[in-house]
Amino acid sequence: MELFDSSKHGTLSAFFSHYSSSITYPGTDFLLKPVFIRGFSGSLHLVLLFVLLVSWVWKKFKVGEGEGPKQRFGSIQSWYYKLTLLCCLGVSGLSLVFCLLNYFYWHRNDWSEEKLVTLFDLAIRTLAWGALCVYLHTQFSNSSESKFPNLLRVWWGSYFSISCYSLVIDILLYKEHVSLPVQSLVFDVVCVISGLFFIYVGFFGKKEGRNTVLEEPLLNGNGNAESNNSKGGTPVTPYSNAGIFSILTFSWMGPLIALGNKKTLDLEDVPELYKGDSVVGSFPNFRNKLEAECGADGRVTTFHLVKALIFSVWKDVGWTGLYAIFYTLASYVGPYLIDTFVQYLYGRRQFKNEGYALVSAFMVAKLVECLCQRHWFFKAQQAGVRIRAVLVTAIYNKGLTLSCQSKQGHTSGEIINFMTVDAERVGDFSWYMHDPWMVILQVGLALVILYINLGLAAVATLVATIVVMLANVPLGSLQEKFQEKLMESKDKRMKATSEVLRNMRILKLQAWEMKFLSKINELRKTEAGWLRKFVYTSAMTSFVFWGAPTFVSVVTFVACMLLGIPLESGKILSALATFRILQEPIYSLPDTISMIAQTKVSLDRIASFLSLDDLPPDVIENLPRGSSDTAIEIVDGNFSWDLSSPSPTLKNLNFKVSQGMRVAVCGTVGSGKSSLLSCILGEVPKISGTLKMCGTKAYVSQSPWIQSGKIEENILFGQEMDRERYERVLEACSLKKDLEILSFGDQTIIGERGINLSGGQKQRVQIARALYQDADIYLFDDPFSAECLLGLLGSKTVIYVTHQVEFLPAADLILVMKDGRITQAGKFNDILNSGTDFMELVGAHAEALSMLNSAEVEPVEKISVSKEDGEFASTSGVVQKVEDTDVQNSKTDDLPKGQLVQEEEREKGRVGLSVYWKYITTAYGGALVPFILLGQVLFQVLQIGSNYWMAWATPVSEDVKPAVETSTLLTVYVALAVGSSFCILFRSTLLATAGYKTATLLFSKMHLCVFRAPMSFFDATPSGRILNRASTDQNVVDLNMPGQIGALANSMIQLLGIIAVMSQVAWQVFIIFIPVIAICIWLQQYYISSARELARLVGVCKAPVIQHFAETISGSTTIRSFDQESRFRDTNMKLMDGYGRPKFHTAAAMEWLCFRLDMLSSITFGFCLVFLISIPAGVIDPGVAGLAVTYGLNLNMLQAWVIWNLCNVENRIISVERLLQYTTIPSEPPLVIESNQPDRSWPLRGKVDIHDLQVRYAPHMPLVLRGITCSFPGGMKTGIVGRTGSGKSTLIQTLFRIVDPASGQILIDGIDISSIGLHDLRSRLSIIPQDPTMFEGTVRSNLDPLEEYTDEQIWEALDKCQLGDEVRRKEGKLDSTVSENGENWSMGQRQLVCLGRVLLKKSKVLVLDEATASVDTATDNLIQQTLRQHFTDCTVITIAHRITSVLDSDMVLLLSHGLIDEYDSPATLLENKSSSFAQLVAEYTMRSNSSFE
Repeated sequence: MELFDSSKHGTLSAFFSHYSSSITYPGTDFLLKPVFIRGFSGSLHLVLLFVLLVSWVWKKFKVGEGEGPKQRFGSIQSWYYKLTLLCCLGVSGLSLVFCLLNYFYWHRNDWSEEKLVTLFDLAIRTLAWGALCVYLHTQFSNSSESKFPNLLRVWWGSYFSISCYSLVIDILLYKEHVSLPVQSLVFDVVCVISGLFFIYVGFFGKKEGRNTVLEEPLLNGNGNAESNNSKGGTPVTPYSNAGIFSILTFSWMGPLIALGNKKTLDLEDVPELYKGDSVVGSFPNFRNKLEAECGADGRVTTFHLVKALIFSVWKDVGWTGLYAIFYTLASYVGPYLIDTFVQYLYGRRQFKNEGYALVSAFMVAKLVECLCQRHWFFKAQQAGVRIRAVLVTAIYNKGLTLSCQSKQGHTSGEIINFMTVDAERVGDFSWYMHDPWMVILQVGLALVILYINLGLAAVATLVATIVVMLANVPLGSLQEKFQEKLMESKDKRMKATSEVLRNMRILKLQAWEMKFLSKINELRKTEAGWLRKFVYTSAMTSFVFWGAPTFVSVVTFVACMLLGIPLESGKILSALATFRILQEPIYSLPDTISMIAQTKVSLDRIASFLSLDDLPPDVIENLPRGSSDTAIEIVDGNFSWDLSSPSPTLKNLNFKVSQGMRVAVCGTVGSGKSSLLSCILGEVPKISGTLKMCGTKAYVSQSPWIQSGKIEENILFGQEMDRERYERVLEACSLKKDLEILSFGDQTIIGERGINLSGGQKQRVQIARALYQDADIYLFDDPFSAECLLGLLGSKTVIYVTHQVEFLPAADLILVMKDGRITQAGKFNDILNSGTDFMELVGAHAEALSMLNSAEVEPVEKISVSKEDGEFASTSGVVQKVEDTDVQNSKTDDLPKGQLVQEEEREKGRVGLSVYWKYITTAYGGALVPFILLGQVLFQVLQIGSNYWMAWATPVSEDVKPAVETSTLLTVYVALAVGSSFCILFRSTLLATAGYKTATLLFSKMHLCVFRAPMSFFDATPSGRILNRASTDQNVVDLNMPGQIGALANSMIQLLGIIAVMSQVAWQVFIIFIPVIAICIWLQQYYISSARELARLVGVCKAPVIQHFAETISGSTTIRSFDQESRFRDTNMKLMDGYGRPKFHTAAAMEWLCFRLDMLSSITFGFCLVFLISIPAGVIDPGVAGLAVTYGLNLNMLQAWVIWNLCNVENRIISVERLLQYTTIPSEPPLVIESNQPDRSWPLRGKVDIHDLQVRYAPHMPLVLRGITCSFPGGMKTGIVGRTGSGKSTLIQTLFRIVDPASGQILIDGIDISSIGLHDLRSRLSIIPQDPTMFEGTVRSNLDPLEEYTDEQIWEALDKCQLGDEVRRKEGKLDSTVSENGENWSMGQRQLVCLGRVLLKKSKVLVLDEATASVDTATDNLIQQTLRQHFTDCTVITIAHRITSVLDSDMVLLLSHGLIDEYDSPATLLENKSSSFAQLVAEYTMRSNSSFE
């Protein structure tokens, strides 16, 4: 058969062949008529005029919004621009001349339709080209962009095509001897030449001037891209002032995607959000609206919150609603017209050119559908970004002002969850907000179409639809229940994981890490139980989803048969297309309902959090600075942390502090000293009394709060750098020496919670921060900051809590506290004789000093407490992890190498195929994959088979005899349909099984590797990074990854099915299909490099938001005491916008791609339609042709779906890659070496021999211990002293093999510790660590996590460490709860619990690492006494904090710079007055004795 029948399609043969004898053929002759050509040309020019007008109005509107006219670059005039302007003027002038000529030529004769249309064309051309001149002049005279915008380029292309078409027709008519007016020919020739020039300028010419990557305004309707570089020189997103054409086609994203294709995108490359989308722009409106809604009482309800949110995005809500309506209407045009199309193919024509009208209707509907869907999705995500940002900011701001009582009701993890989970979920709801009413609209339209086609059978459809929706309800609610349980169990696991990661050092020292891993594995087992239920329910849901159209269609067709409604192929195809669209609302309804429920829960949680009580603002009465001599005055003050408790925390406070006074606060553990300082800061709610304060304040807390960042930033804390003051502060805080040790000085980046600083260094940084603020009133809540009082704080008011009696005599006023009351107040000597409480403290101190005096040290000449000599007193445990800096070779280049905390590793470029392979083959070696694919292929084959059967077996109209009986028709159809549904059930179940198994295996693998990692890994890796993998990435692998990979395979197989059906009808579709697919793949490749990096940036930018929030919550008291709230709020906003930037542009990039794919698939579909109407009737079965169209309607959706799934899998696989990254961490040496296990009784004597020990923290770092040889005799007490950085803690870490020696060895009772397993070693040694740590759980689980001891043994240990009575008083006794970090126990009590652990273990070797740092002298003595009593025959190694704690040692080891300086008994060392040790003791005695003068 010839491709074109010459009787029908003469036009085409005229164009493509030289031998045609005649030109006009029925049906197409209008294409050659001047009326058509001129009319078409005039219409196009009218469109241009309209677009230019809209563009101009848009510009004005934008400027009106305060954007201001923007130019991107300097003014450069180019000759291209001038020529183009001249040429446009020329075309406009020429059109005007011809218009006038024709008018005068014709007005004498009669007017015909053709003449009027020609005049109309010329007049519109004159106006359009004139307008174009004005547009070019106003928009581009001062711009130096390298290309003209795409609006013009598209226009010039169209103009050139029409001109060529007109000229070709002129020539053909001339050849056929049809007379033509000369002016018409001349005009067309001029148009073609000018069109050629425009084509050259538009597509090949470039304007002169700078041409940088981002200067190209791809498809930017009004050509002006953004100039106002915002913060840090990053340009604002081109979206903010893109032209309408650019916005419609998402071309404003072009430059960023082009850049991503040339280089790996970094955050600097991603433009800033424009003001309306950034938090800075949108939050004030939201806050004002929320405050206005809540009124005076300030209680935030969910309703208030929703109103304020809608108010902040109402424009977007309106637009998305409009898009959704148009999208829904357009998507039903295709199904509605299919029957008409089949009838047309069968030869039933309603009117002339009906085919072209149908094709146009199909195409316009497709175009509207595509545009509306893309912009709906984009606007929805844009609203989501904004909602998320304002909610997070509101939650953050609330976290800063929460009262302590409100805070106690929520753990920091829960508060962070509001931000990471709840705000995220509310932001995601923007996708779903229109679904509830759209379902009604979609079902309604579907029923109308079905009623038109199948009459009353539509009722059956409605019933079936309702049944399927109802079937989804129990599945949906089950899924929701499982999801809820899954989230609960995940929260528990994450809480436990974060606690374990925080305390990993303790766990490793105690050899408990595997026990805690098994706890986490237990929690994961519970979670995995819910996960399994959830994924299998999801498998059932997807069975219902894919089976729904089949079920609905079977019910409908059976109803037709019973009602006697004739089944015709056109009507059936229309119904099938409708059922497919119905699939969406049927499926999404339960999803939407559960999403609404989840969002409501999240909104309720956020609203209840936002309505918690803030710190009462009226606690402190602030007097103007300098207005009074009194700095602080409290009159009849009663304060309580818990207002509901009958006895206040602080009772009857009355005292007055004048400017410049020094006030010391002392008392036993738990007497209310820290609460007194908190009360002065305004942190404790006031019951009665007044508290006045005059001046600015600075505060140093008991447990240091350090931000991650540079040391310098921590000290400046938001102030400007004043180098002289800065140096003075460093000097006063003895930080100079610390900074010399650190490889990068004050530029060293501190890890999370100051992890790479020792306790003493953290304290000193904290004090430096306070001193640098230059406040009027200083509050110190710690035992080691007193030296600074002598230095910079001469004229300041200072209040310090101290456990060290030697710092008391320097005070002008001493407050002695007991049970929340001030029991004594006055100067040292006054109160020494007036009461018992103070005597107890001083007595304990005197007892400790008596040992010194017994050594009869003659006072060495007075030594000033300078940094050099006083340093020792000011160090708390210096864990020398400072040089152990980096263990990972990070890939970032911005940070100096060797920094401990490196920027998070971010893989670059494509994800390797090995990652996919590992993922697919993790479960059962990939054995299930072929079966999953087989199920999918069978499903597709049976689906197409059933539809093909219906199209082929049913007649085109009533008067045609059906090919088979109706009963046979339906039996075969039902059989095929049921078969296809079972295939999908089979595939879903297998997919769920494989996905679940993979997630479980990856979890176990990663956690085992993390727990077996050496300590250096945890020092260099902020816990946020590990937690991110354990939560976010694990969540993706648990819930999303299997579905994503399944959907990718599914969509590809469906796409192949559609191609097969379409090419079955018209193989010629391949002519266009192959290039279109090629372009799609090229576009996807072009897009993916940017999309991948943007997705990674979203992940990388999220961590700092969470970390900053977590730090703020833990340090809120410090932040408030320095009045730095507004700075922290601003930082949070900046970080949120940093997270919003890649998020916003990821959404835009997705739509950029989808829009282009939709356009391409519409071209394919259009080609197929044109082809079908072009072939003669009867050549092809209309039913089968109709089937091709039915499938073709889905083509653009499917093609986009394939690409979307591809990109999604690429983005999601990053989570798998990140988990796999942590399964390759090098592990510690083995925990147990079976062949070399020490005897059960080892160590018997506890003798420690050290031979030439050299230790470094990493191969590229200097030695910390540089060859130490000594021996600690068994059963004796050895004290280790030395200044910061001398290597004391390194020695202990080597003893526990936290660090392995570079050379040399340590023997305990003759066994080389490197030759036995880590657990064998660590479980036989005991340590009381520097920071007393307790875990959430019970008293029992804190003392005996491995469950090795009986209750009697635990009680015995508690009694020995003086905690027995305390625990007996508690309700649960040994099972009484311990909260997160042991916060319901005081610092001193926590230290005693650590002592209890040691007493239980009864090891032969005991290490005290600064064990007495946070305890008053009395408790310290108690610990020392207990140790003397119960560890007489043990080797006790003490890293000293106070000289008194080493004086009664048998031996003292003094380290200096990693070498032994002195090693002998204290008595021997003290005899030699020139020994370093003697000097340290002399200085300490001098200071302490001054207290008793």
